Amino acid sequence: MEDWLGGFTCLTKIQYTGGVIVYNLFVGIDVSKDSFSVTGLEPKGNICFSITANMDLNGFSELFKSINSVCKDPSKVFAAMESTGCYHINLFSFLCSKGINTVIINPILISNFTKLSLRKTKTDKKDSLTIAQFILVHKDSISKFSVPQDIKDLRDIARERESLCNMIASTKNEIKRILQFTFPEMESLCNIFTQTMLNFIKSFPSARLIKIAEPKAIEKALENNFSRGRKITITAYDIIKAAQSSVASVSLAKELILPEKISTLLHLMERLDKITDILSNFCQSMMIDELEIITSIEGIDKTSGATFLAEVGNIFNFPSHKSLIAFAGIDPSVFQSGKFEGKSKISKRGNRHLRRVIYIMTVNVIRVNSFFKAYFLKRKQEGLPYKKAILATAHKLVRTIFAMLSHKTLFHVKNSL
Repeated sequence: MEDWLGGFTCLTKIQYTGGVIVYNLFVGIDVSKDSFSVTGLEPKGNICFSITANMDLNGFSELFKSINSVCKDPSKVFAAMESTGCYHINLFSFLCSKGINTVIINPILISNFTKLSLRKTKTDKKDSLTIAQFILVHKDSISKFSVPQDIKDLRDIARERESLCNMIASTKNEIKRILQFTFPEMESLCNIFTQTMLNFIKSFPSARLIKIAEPKAIEKALENNFSRGRKITITAYDIIKAAQSSVASVSLAKELILPEKISTLLHLMERLDKITDILSNFCQSMMIDELEIITSIEGIDKTSGATFLAEVGNIFNFPSHKSLIAFAGIDPSVFQSGKFEGKSKISKRGNRHLRRVIYIMTVNVIRVNSFFKAYFLKRKQEGLPYKKAILATAHKLVRTIFAMLSHKTLFHVKNSL
């Protein structure tokens, strides 16, 4: 059962009768941007219906009508579709609202299942049939866990924050690139991404403009910005001196573009602060105990803890820490054939958002947590290269968090052994 957790990203509640799952209809759905194809199978594997419909309300209604004509009880229907970015979400929500047990499956699992048939024909109808056959064959093996709407909402907030972080990183790189043209010496003088310096550079985006400005204007610009951000040690004299000996290129276009980029960055940073507060408050209102447990580990703050919980959901969905590691895609993947054995790498087949936050948490706990720092250094002394030592520590951290959340205990060194 553990192997499946890396492949299923979102499942609804599944009904049980005497400990055995009972279904009368298995529905495979192949989704594209504008349409979807559906194949229904009865328990013996015979095709009940096969349709193609548009991705709109009429298409959804046609699908439900086809399902209802075969099976009146929605709890006896098991539907599945591949994850397709965003195109499957509305249809998934529609089926869930109708009380139909629906799963979203990692395409890798369907691809591997397809290879067993040795078929070369690929059409949407064939793909929907393959998905239906997959859930029919594996109906008793698929992990059964639910993702409530509040967890989905928390996950959406966490991923929006991640998107903002990516945009901020990209914008910072663009600012640094432009500054290399207009005033390359500035980066060596100070941290250009403090609030004070961003506002100063916004006013004076090039060495040329600083050289032609009055020294009092430079001093005033720095003084006015001290109240907006963290105080800096650089003086107006330092900036003017660097500008006078600068090797900067003259570009009027870049002098106009750089302040706009800084305005964008400041706006994104303000949005990040707001959504970080929303994420923290939302998580505390839903999972206050779990958040308290995970943040009891020194090095894990409320933001990373809330993001981790948003991606994981209910820890009891995972039979063991190995399932959670596979779900994150940080499980080892080894290629071996005969006497040849390739390098070991992580599979990267799981949840990339969870994988990212685990990496962030691992780096932080190594930096400030004596227990995990000692474990990291121990693995390095044993001969592991830096990245593999980080990965080994990440596994240790996930095992620790899994045990803590499972037993509802705060962090103690003895809990981590």
